[in-house]
Amino acid sequence: MKKVVSVSLGSSKRDKTSVARILGEDFEISRIGTDGDMNRFAQLIAELDGKVDAIGLGGIDRYLWVDNRRYTVRDADRLARIAKVTPVVDGSGVKNTLERRTIEYLQTGGLVDFREKNVMVVCAVDRFGMAQAVWKLARNVVYGDLMFNLHIPIPMRSYNTVRTLAYMFLPLICRLPFRWLYPVGKEQEKTTPKYESYFRWADVIAGDFHIIRRYLPSPDSDALRGKIVITNTLTSEDTELMSQRGVATVVTSTPQYEGRYFATNVYEGVLITLLGKRPEEVTHSDYEELLARMNWKPTITQLT
Repeated sequence: MKKVVSVSLGSSKRDKTSVARILGEDFEISRIGTDGDMNRFAQLIAELDGKVDAIGLGGIDRYLWVDNRRYTVRDADRLARIAKVTPVVDGSGVKNTLERRTIEYLQTGGLVDFREKNVMVVCAVDRFGMAQAVWKLARNVVYGDLMFNLHIPIPMRSYNTVRTLAYMFLPLICRLPFRWLYPVGKEQEKTTPKYESYFRWADVIAGDFHIIRRYLPSPDSDALRGKIVITNTLTSEDTELMSQRGVATVVTSTPQYEGRYFATNVYEGVLITLLGKRPEEVTHSDYEELLARMNWKPTITQLT
């Protein structure tokens, strides 16, 4: 049986192990949270190295992308380099391929007409494939990188603005402690309502669920009623939370295994295991051909 393990900086309460059969191969897919403990994270990678088929970096990005430029997050790179045998992935390949295709699938399939929608992407440099696809299609877009990650209450309304600021500041930002940029450990369990006007404005809210959850409107608000959320890394509790707030539809680029929508790093670990290649050897066409064999399509869940 193939084994893919995601080691996450997130809460251990979200841990899950599932078994799935994919293209004739049996997989054990696991997620292990370290509650924000970097030392425990490093220890687990060292223990798993050479014993599993792929290791996913959960709750932390190794790379942030703008167009074809890749920026390396120092904290994540240091952790990834601990593994000497087992390939380590952070989900970048899936974000560039599956999430871009998810937007195109929804548009061409007549499921979501982005030309008539206001879309908020909470972090463009994290979901770069999605961010670029939305920019080509949507009527109006807000990119929330400054608001949701750097706590600067300024929306960006153009991907060109994202590109310009990223070129200027990502080399510095990638050297900052990662926990300054993204909720880790128990911080992922907290919700502090903020930016409700933008949640209310958007017809579609897209991006990492932990970033979305961080500032979700309060339960007594109707700001999310009837909305479409395009995301990943959902537990059944997360889905119920969105249902309680009136979200109409949840779309994920990855499939559901035993009630759990695993993260992009997990799914990328599955894909490179099926391909039998190191992450740096995999091309865009490799992913496209494999997804065609898998008859891939987004998972669409109607909540209300």
